[in-house]
Amino acid sequence: MGISVSPLDPADQATLDAVHRMAVAAQAVDEPDLPPLCRRRFEAPLRHPMPGVDTHWWVARLDGVPAGWARLYLHTLDNTENASVELMVDPAYRRRGVGRALHEHGLRLLREHGGKRLVGSTVTALPGDESRQLPGAAFAAAVGAKPALADVRRRLDVTALDRPRLAGLLAEAREASAGYRGVRWSDHTPEEYVADVAYLEGRLLLDAPLGDLEWEQEKVDAERIRGTERALDARGVRRYSAGAVHEASGRLVAWSMVSLDASSTWHAWQQITIVDPDHRGHRLGLLTKIENLEHALAHEPELRVIDTYNAAANTHMIAINEQLGYRPAAGSTDWQLTI
Repeated sequence: MGISVSPLDPADQATLDAVHRMAVAAQAVDEPDLPPLCRRRFEAPLRHPMPGVDTHWWVARLDGVPAGWARLYLHTLDNTENASVELMVDPAYRRRGVGRALHEHGLRLLREHGGKRLVGSTVTALPGDESRQLPGAAFAAAVGAKPALADVRRRLDVTALDRPRLAGLLAEAREASAGYRGVRWSDHTPEEYVADVAYLEGRLLLDAPLGDLEWEQEKVDAERIRGTERALDARGVRRYSAGAVHEASGRLVAWSMVSLDASSTWHAWQQITIVDPDHRGHRLGLLTKIENLEHALAHEPELRVIDTYNAAANTHMIAINEQLGYRPAAGSTDWQLTI
């Protein structure tokens, strides 16, 4: 029968089960230190897409048996010539043409929608670990994608926090941030800060290193923030945020967020940390990260590990994270294919 590729039917529970099992199996091989993929979050793009994202999901079968899957995220609000992609092949069926069939199907979809670029990420080696077999990176190179941005996943062992050092850093940050007050919230942004959060989120791609990625600034407003929050609610993602308010203007000018999947109590992701350029130099990034770490731990007593990604060129944020105790855990590369 060979390899066949078809859209994923949301009503086909058996295939959904198989697709999730494949994803868990692949991650166990490629990133064994991460928790199993949350089923609720994994399936959410079928019914609860993020604002401005049109999701296409298809499955490859080898001799009738599900062997791999891919998701293409077409962007409808900005970066409309770009598409993000996830592609996963069951470790039991790798090197049998499944990934290539999925990739070619995705390219056809992208061309049909007038897209010009395909962007995806793979695990890559850290310095000193180059002997490790990393099939995702080899596949990306084989299909003609170019490495566009090098990232590093860093990990904080919460159980080994140097509490006295952390308290000292927080005291220094508070002293340097005179004229600003801290605020905290869980899940939904308070109404009085949602416009400021939208501004900060929208300028993230202006501030973060992008390497060779051709990615434009996103158009973010309060409505898009609320839409994202609804999508995250549907995924069961718990969010903890801390910010800094400029007392003279009343504006939220710095923000940091940590999130946990519905299926996890021990593992979290450090998400955005950003400071308005007009208010840098007051250690607000360090302040909000430490404040938010305390905030998350107060609500998540079983939390043991927090992971975060930084562009390898983002030396400022890396320095802050390493002050807190984050250490390299894995490499990552964003690949870009222009068609």
